[in-house]
Amino acid sequence: MIRNGSHAVEEEKDQGEPSSSGQKRKRVIRVWCDGCYDMVHYGHSNQLRQAKAMGDYLVVGVHTDGMHHNFRPSRKVTVIYKLKKNAHLFFLSRSEEIAKHKGPPVFTQAERYKMIRATKWVDEIVEGAPYVTTLETLDKYNCDFCVHGDDITLTVDGKDTYDEVKRMGRYRECKRTQGVSTTDLVGRMLLLTKSHHSNVDNADYQLHKDNFGKGPKGHSPWTGVSQFLQTSQKIIQFASGKEPQPGDTIIYVAGAFDLFHIGHVDFLETVHKQAEKPYVIVGLHFDQEVNRYKGKNYPIMNIHERTLSVLACRYVSEVVIGAPYAVGKDLLDHFKVDLVCHGKTEVFSDTDGTDPYAEPKKRGIFRVLDSSNNLTTDVIVQRIIENRLQFEARNQKKEAKEMAVIEALKNKEDLQKTEAAITNN
Repeated sequence: MIRNGSHAVEEEKDQGEPSSSGQKRKRVIRVWCDGCYDMVHYGHSNQLRQAKAMGDYLVVGVHTDGMHHNFRPSRKVTVIYKLKKNAHLFFLSRSEEIAKHKGPPVFTQAERYKMIRATKWVDEIVEGAPYVTTLETLDKYNCDFCVHGDDITLTVDGKDTYDEVKRMGRYRECKRTQGVSTTDLVGRMLLLTKSHHSNVDNADYQLHKDNFGKGPKGHSPWTGVSQFLQTSQKIIQFASGKEPQPGDTIIYVAGAFDLFHIGHVDFLETVHKQAEKPYVIVGLHFDQEVNRYKGKNYPIMNIHERTLSVLACRYVSEVVIGAPYAVGKDLLDHFKVDLVCHGKTEVFSDTDGTDPYAEPKKRGIFRVLDSSNNLTTDVIVQRIIENRLQFEARNQKKEAKEMAVIEALKNKEDLQKTEAAITNN
């Protein structure tokens, strides 16, 4: 049982305004992060959490899709924008940013925008942000500095996208989350094994780690696959620990919430709107339970990974890790549940053939909600499978660029050591 929730977001107070006593509060530190944030996972969320902790207000720039989703503006369209909407020209020219620098995104830009908005540490997003971060961008959005992980992000020609802000001292670094990457998640979908459920390093998963996205010169430490190790500290960092307050409506939902995506966000937002003061509890099923009713190699993300993904959502107040499949009397009474919700997706019977929602239906507190979003984890996996060759090529290209940078840095270090040895002699 992990407490979380939008309560923490709602309780944040504006700073930078005069207080009731007439004393001016401390200046608000505005922080900038950017990225394509494709297949948003707990690694992205952890970066945003760390960035928010470095300041007071977090602005997140999200890159556009470009030609990956057949958006190819003609010269005529570009001229029209230049003449009539000059202010938008800069961002229109970035419509091919991800395509040019990173390869095909899994989600559309509209889906990625909404995913970042739903992340509880984000205060504001900038749609269509440039791929290369400049002082002009930071100044435009009144940001003091930008934050990125301790990996490296390169342009199509191998240049550091944060070079300018680093040189000017307006760059901060946070720790990259080990054990998760879009590369690894895509590989799990294509591999169709269940080894990731328990992180067992078997032959099939080893083959995935050795080959998926591997460049001609070996593995990059940033793109390569590593093992995620859950800790109590990480859960505490993601959870807000807020208790339900008098007058709150306790709403319970349950499921796998695998590859936490925009379909889940839309559903949870709909759940959140069911009451004036909602306290939303999400019950997450164990991996073996999910595999029982979903089959194949589901869940793609194990229970520890899914816990952090759900905790990062601003509409969630609390998470039950390893919730029972049947929503029974003990669970409802323990959490004092007022309402149980489920989406339009199929409800699978329990192991004994009974309806897992029989008890809340008997109490008259069960509600089926339509979030108007039909996106499912199955649809996402299908997107990946249909574009397998593109994704493998993307990962190989990305890793090759990173390996070239690593080699250049190593050569520079070796040269500095040689020069220092000569000077000392």
